[in-house]
Amino acid sequence: MSEQKPREERLWSRISYGFADIYGGGAFVVISTFFTVFLTKALGMPPALAGTIPLIGKAWDAVNDPLMGAITDKTKSRFGAKRFWILVGSIVSAITFIALWIPFRAGGSVMGMYAFYVIMYLLFSSGSTLVMVPYNGLLPDMVDDYTTRARFSSVRMIFSSFGAIIAGLIPTLLIKDNTNAAQYLTVALIFAVIFSASVLLTFFGTWEPQKEVEKFSMKEAFIESITVFKSRSFRLFTLIFIFGQGAADFLTGLAVYYIDDVLNAYGGGNFTKLMGVLLVAQFLGMILFGPIMARTSKKFPILIGTPVRIVATLAMLAFSHEGANFMIILGLAFIVGLGMAGTSTTIFSILADLADIDELITSVSRPSTCSSMATFARQLANGLTSAVIGFLLAMVGYSEVIAAAGGRQAASTQHGISLIFVFTQVIFMAIAVFATWKFPVTKKEFDIVRKEIARRKGEDNSPRSNEEIAVCEKVTGFSFDRLWNKDNAYKIR
Repeated sequence: MSEQKPREERLWSRISYGFADIYGGGAFVVISTFFTVFLTKALGMPPALAGTIPLIGKAWDAVNDPLMGAITDKTKSRFGAKRFWILVGSIVSAITFIALWIPFRAGGSVMGMYAFYVIMYLLFSSGSTLVMVPYNGLLPDMVDDYTTRARFSSVRMIFSSFGAIIAGLIPTLLIKDNTNAAQYLTVALIFAVIFSASVLLTFFGTWEPQKEVEKFSMKEAFIESITVFKSRSFRLFTLIFIFGQGAADFLTGLAVYYIDDVLNAYGGGNFTKLMGVLLVAQFLGMILFGPIMARTSKKFPILIGTPVRIVATLAMLAFSHEGANFMIILGLAFIVGLGMAGTSTTIFSILADLADIDELITSVSRPSTCSSMATFARQLANGLTSAVIGFLLAMVGYSEVIAAAGGRQAASTQHGISLIFVFTQVIFMAIAVFATWKFPVTKKEFDIVRKEIARRKGEDNSPRSNEEIAVCEKVTGFSFDRLWNKDNAYKIR
């Protein structure tokens, strides 16, 4: 009788871990693609006003995410701290997602409607935090090995991409009239069930060691969150996360405007075709980049995929007009989708390793605190892009009155949308590539960090070399004599 594999080597363990990112990958696609459209085209809210709602939600996350990270790291539960909050979040996140799409016109008062959706977005942000902060911090507690973590992250990204596919396609099939508010609510109800089920599957299929917990104050929670940014690697990762995912948010956030207002091709299933090609390509890219990353480095997918995506995005300028050859646009969208896969694969694979670098700096294991600030960075990117999209649409003369009536925007506005669609993505992608190139951690550096942590804990008596000391200083940004100090976690200076 053959011996059963350790759980971290089982395929089902990787699949179970990945399920929750159907929510993580899907919810933000639905929101970035359709929420501003819902507010402007279905409810008639001015675009500059609509775009600020997600940004306000992300300002709330500056409080919400650090607090949740501290709460998670200090929670004691028989399920494990992170899995307990994932269980709670599976219900709360679904309810708050639905709340975002309730049609509410406030008796014709724009500011009344605005206040309502600000509150709904704050509730959604809180529900999302309940799931994503503990989820992003779970893998470092489940798996220690660098390569095994990469395998788990690769499977997670496949599920994230699958979530993005259904989030990009189902609404396009059900929202036949983008000025009909009730159709958006129907979509929200369907996704609430999908998201809740996916998060619950992760809860039931993962594990987490029990840890001793300490009491904490609100002040300590926020100080701990700020000190995460002392790590040079975390600062560079934040740039990769904000600008890499921000580029994707500009694409999905402007896609409806690009297809509907620039190409005048929303009808006839063209938007569904575009989103389908884009998201299927991203899904295939996840499958492609996973094995490549395991054989090269976690940085490789973004360094090879994003420059190709930049070229394809710039090429779209030549076809940004009514009557353009849509098959060429679909071909370029396929290339763009592959590039997006490289970005996501790199980001979430790197994320799992940041807690180890932080522990070398602070001597404290706090994966949830690290994940809370990474989650905040992701949500900040989403909020900033929504706000920028709203302001840029207003700058190029976008009329919510014409939109609500189903009319065509002015020619100058159409041209402005095409320029925004292309160049915001290109600028963000360029910054993400530069930050990735500078990111100092590969498998070699990670193994040195883990070995040094073992030395500090008295689990490894081997002598350290000058090269190992230099690597520790490079990845942390600290001189070697200042590492493994709790003051680095609990004091800002």
